[in-house]
Amino acid sequence: MAAADPGTAYKLLLSCPAGLPRSRVSVKFDQSFDRIPHPDAALEESISEIWNQRLQKNPSLYNGTKFRYGGHAIHYKDELNKEYYVSLHLGLTDYRTFVGTNLNPLWEKFLVPSEDDSVCCQHTSNPLGNGAIVETSDDKVIILQRSYNVGEFPGYYVFPGGHSEPQEIGILGHQADEKDISLLNERVSQEMFDGIIREVVEETGVPANSLTEPVFIGISRREMNVRPTAFFFTKCSIDSSGVYELYSKAQDGYESTKMYAVSEEELRGMTERMPGCHHGGFALYEMMRNAAKQS
Repeated sequence: MAAADPGTAYKLLLSCPAGLPRSRVSVKFDQSFDRIPHPDAALEESISEIWNQRLQKNPSLYNGTKFRYGGHAIHYKDELNKEYYVSLHLGLTDYRTFVGTNLNPLWEKFLVPSEDDSVCCQHTSNPLGNGAIVETSDDKVIILQRSYNVGEFPGYYVFPGGHSEPQEIGILGHQADEKDISLLNERVSQEMFDGIIREVVEETGVPANSLTEPVFIGISRREMNVRPTAFFFTKCSIDSSGVYELYSKAQDGYESTKMYAVSEEELRGMTERMPGCHHGGFALYEMMRNAAKQS
């Protein structure tokens, strides 16, 4: 996907146009999906340098833990009806490493030439972001305009979202003595779905009980600094005027300054001002809509 603004270019890593419910998305959470340090010692050293520069400018920066995207696998339970299940491969990373690798001016030097995305990005932090396509009861889609105070893509249009947080489910690091791996994977998988609802509620002000269970529609990655985002779709039982009213009360002025509820056609026109990962989110939404029309 070439675009006039290189920041809006994207690559789709996984598309699930049917929309997968929670029961068909699992997680394999393992240390083997953590970032591999780069063999160039000077490049590795630049991670600390970049972070320290950022900290001097903004001492309130918090080095939070994030889930790292390390790839995925698709499993077919039944060859006849082609019903498939997705397993997300997740490790751990943190904000400091994200700033020092993906947001490093030398970010391209961290990449390995490979068609396999998990190999290509093995030396970058790649925290897995999340984004929600929220349709209101009058068939509009909620879009936020990013504040001009934020470090990345100020003033750009984005879907509500952020990150699922390991600490929300008590994960601070990899535990060598983890008793029940399947239970841990289950908790991480649940957090993928809980986390996106939490982000929508925080960023738009709509109550959680107005949203349908989210379905997973895929993962897009922006070409610039290879940042991946998992996208979900949910319907809101409130119409756009009700959502505007709720947003005005809930507004977190630092992250976003304005909310729009737009048609699919209007949304298409806004993609030229979307970071690549969110532009890819719109592509996943269109694929879902087209699949629904054909079924």
